Amino acid sequence: MGVDDVAREVWDALAPAHDPMWAREVFAAMERGAIGPDTYAFLLVRRNGEPAAILPLSAVRGLRLDQVVGPRERRLLAPVARLFPRLIRVPMLFCGNFLGQGHVLGQDRLPPPAAELLVREVLRFARRHRLGTVVFKDFAPRELDALRPALDGEGCFVVPSLPDTELRLGYRDFEEYLSSQPAKPRRNARSKMRKFQAQEDLRIEVREEFGELVPDMMKLYRQVMDRADQTLDVLDDTFVRALTDSEGADQRLVACFEGDRLVGYLHCLFRGRGAVGARIGLDYRLAHQARLYHNLHYAAIELAITRGCDHIRFAQTAYEPKREFGCELVEQSYAITHTRRLPRAVLRLLLPRALEAAREQALAPKS
Repeated sequence: MGVDDVAREVWDALAPAHDPMWAREVFAAMERGAIGPDTYAFLLVRRNGEPAAILPLSAVRGLRLDQVVGPRERRLLAPVARLFPRLIRVPMLFCGNFLGQGHVLGQDRLPPPAAELLVREVLRFARRHRLGTVVFKDFAPRELDALRPALDGEGCFVVPSLPDTELRLGYRDFEEYLSSQPAKPRRNARSKMRKFQAQEDLRIEVREEFGELVPDMMKLYRQVMDRADQTLDVLDDTFVRALTDSEGADQRLVACFEGDRLVGYLHCLFRGRGAVGARIGLDYRLAHQARLYHNLHYAAIELAITRGCDHIRFAQTAYEPKREFGCELVEQSYAITHTRRLPRAVLRLLLPRALEAAREQALAPKS
């Protein structure tokens, strides 16, 4: 069952109305791309014959552990990866949104019998497809509450994941947003904008149509991913092309050009009153001196304000500059189990420590 098998009116009625990462077009692009999962499925819960809840599933049959831990753990795994590469590849089932915050789609909180049925069917799917490790990915605490008794019954343990970053808006314009910030971030922002403006032949544009830029976007995106600590969900050009070509996706490209050459971008998605800066690409040849990262985000914030958004979210990376933008950290968690008892005990012993170390390193001040 793919997303095309879910009627649009059902999806729109159950999906978060203001979270762009839950637009139906994003899931359609995921299915067409090669971003990690090998198989997608959707569990549909009916109540009195009517659709009441949907849980997306993403199966990764050979997840590389060294791509989802922190730098220290990756160094420890390097000899194993080199000598015994199969040992660090694990079959894993992700529940929720592989690219965004986890939800069980539905208008109401699941009653206990429905939650138990849903979790039981997740484990049955995992066993049937030989996906030992099961992860409810990036669920906010309130999202897990309705599932906790059922998760506990299946031996799940909960570990904090990397928080999301959200900037609350509601300003008349960008200048009001900037003026509302504390003195130091405000001074830093104006300084970074002046440094960008001082560069010759650089300009930022907002593009509604940008399919012809996808090859250049992917080159810049790979520069960013080559420097990333964790690479669980690396997008490919098929995904980006499918989303770019989608007629239903509400999206804009905040693009920076040096002359006619694309040197930076932030791909922004919109849904309801929500916005997200989904992925970024940078030319590191001039990224630092032109303060590309900050200025692309400032342009995205201005765009979201202009569109009347209540908030804009950014990726689970680079926490220090996002705090400077005024973002709040949105706490999220993994709920993890294994279909077999012994591996479950090993995961419970080792994973929390490794994930917590990676989280602390990601959140630590870098400057």
